[in-house]
Amino acid sequence: MSDFLDALHDVFRGLGRVEIRPMFGGHGVFHDGVMFALVADDEVYLKSNAETARRHEAEGLQPFRYAKGARLVTMSYHRAPESIFDDPEDALVRAQEALAIARRARRQQR
Repeated sequence: MSDFLDALHDVFRGLGRVEIRPMFGGHGVFHDGVMFALVADDEVYLKSNAETARRHEAEGLQPFRYAKGARLVTMSYHRAPESIFDDPEDALVRAQEALAIARRARRQQR
């Protein structure tokens, strides 16, 4: 695992134990089996919903997008601010929010 991925365990330590698993050319970040963040090209993206997406975009934090053939797919994850690497409180608040959104989305899929 890269140093960047190893550092994420420290960034999200306020949540408790997190797992980082390879997925689709990137990595998923999980807590208690729920994916609340993804990593692509050494960028962290946090699970978002309509409300947090508006806030993230107002902060200049773009959604995660990838090319699927000729079309661009936008997922419900937004880039995390750089502050999560320097401010453990901000990292915890944002991770808790993303985790709650991911849990709600998971319940709705069942």
